[in-house]
Parts: sequence; structure tokens; C-alpha cells
Amino acid sequence: MDFEEPGERAARARADLLTAIVLVALGLVIFYLSWSMPRLEPRRIHPATIPGLVPMILGLTLAFCGALLGWRAGSIEAKGGWQALGRVLVSRPAVRILALLALALFYTLVLVGWLPFWAASMLFIFTFILLFELSMTDQPADPLRSGIWALAIAVTAGWGIFFVFERIFLVRLP
Repeated sequence: MDFEEPGERAARARADLLTAIVLVALGLVIFYLSWSMPRLEPRRIHPATIPGLVPMILGLTLAFCGALLGWRAGSIEAKGGWQALGRVLVSRPAVRILALLALALFYTLVLVGWLPFWAASMLFIFTFILLFELSMTDQPADPLRSGIWALAIAVTAGWGIFFVFERIFLVRLP
């Protein structure tokens, strides 16, 4: 039994096509970068033990799976699929996902390395909770209560992350 509407199916087909293009490109880039890694033959090490062998295989596999997805998505009739996909991409759930993605990228690319890991994690958790409870919701919560709750969770989680990894597992965090 198929419960999705034709417009939804068309949008999914176009989203799959875009995803396939990204996956094929990413797989080929991974393959190329793995192939161009320094070889160890001058040190008389067997060529099958090159450092980029596993990423090279994974890159090819990713490109192959992306090509299969693209072939499948291209074979689906999707009249009005691009317009339906455009409507989905500007919907409220899509904006929430983009906000999450931006916040996660800011955390990994800026905060981690600039601040100690526990502080970066605290700041990320605090900001995430406030953002999604106050502005990315249909019914915003009380700002004071959310702020106190977010601060308590952020401090507890930041300290917990530090304690578990640095003290129990003896893993040095960035």
C-alpha cells in the first residue's frame, strides 16, 4: 500500500537525484585524494598496504552507490518534482535542519580547537537548547526557564563529557 502523494514522490525522486550527484562527486574526490597519497614502495613496503587503500575502496563504493541511487531516481517519472522539492526545502522543518547543520558546523569548525572541548561542548549545548526552544518552535518556551534549564544541562553535559573521556577512558580531547 502506498500512502504518499504523487507530488511527494516526485520531490523525493528529485531529492534522490541531487543526493546521488553529491555522493558520486564525494566518492570520486575521496578516491582521488586516496590515490594521490604518498606511496611506500621506496621503503620496500608491499603496494597493497598503501595508506589510502581503504579510503580508496570506500570512495569507489560510495560513488557506485550514488550512481545506483541516481539511476533509480532518474528512472522515476517526476512531473513537477523540482517545484515540489523547492517547496519542501523552504518549509519550517527544512529551516530547522539547516539551523542544526549550521550550528553543528560552527561547533566543529570554529569552537572545537579554539576553546577547550568541554567549553565548546557546553556552549554548543546551551545554544542548541535555547535556539530550538525559543525560536525554532511553534510555541516558544519561557526564556528565563529555558535559559536556566539550558545552562544546567550544558554544564552537566560538558563536565560529564570531560570526566568520562579524560578521566575514565583516558582519551585526550581536542
